[in-house]
Amino acid sequence: MLTLGSFLMFKNRWLIVPYVACFSMSFGVGLATDGVALAQTEHTLHIDVPVKLEKANIVFDIGNLVPKASGGTRPSGIPIGDIGLLGTDLRDWNVQRHIIAVFHGDAAYLSLNDDSYNANRHVQTGNPFGKRIAGLLRQGVQIELCGATAETNHWINADLIPGVKVDTNAMLRVTQLEEDGFTLIYE
Repeated sequence: MLTLGSFLMFKNRWLIVPYVACFSMSFGVGLATDGVALAQTEHTLHIDVPVKLEKANIVFDIGNLVPKASGGTRPSGIPIGDIGLLGTDLRDWNVQRHIIAVFHGDAAYLSLNDDSYNANRHVQTGNPFGKRIAGLLRQGVQIELCGATAETNHWINADLIPGVKVDTNAMLRVTQLEEDGFTLIYE
């Protein structure tokens, strides 16, 4: 509660304005501007910045696996599910699209078929992301593996999920795509 004592504790009296505003808003007291309450009463989402695209050329740079709290791994940056969601949204919005995901480094393992994944990761589970990668390929996403990473690991095309393409080098490929006007998504 704003009392004379709390008002006097402010040496700079101008600080009282944000104090009163925060106090009022925290108790649901709406401030009005030109007769319109700031507190929104609708229970629907209002899009303030609608996005409209005619075409989208996007390259995802996926180079690291990070541990999850549960002990598994997931690609850092953009999760594979987000690539699929973006592809679906763009298709549903009738956007001319070209999506390329470039895998390299630790994330390159995600491009391996089950047998190669097992041999390289010393497991018997198969590639836990293999079905999702294959689904992205069916959706029209171009999946590329860094050739330098493949050479370092002694992988050949037969080790890959069918449909995965091999580029010369992930860093050079991403640079080439950016120069060609692709938008880079990297986290």
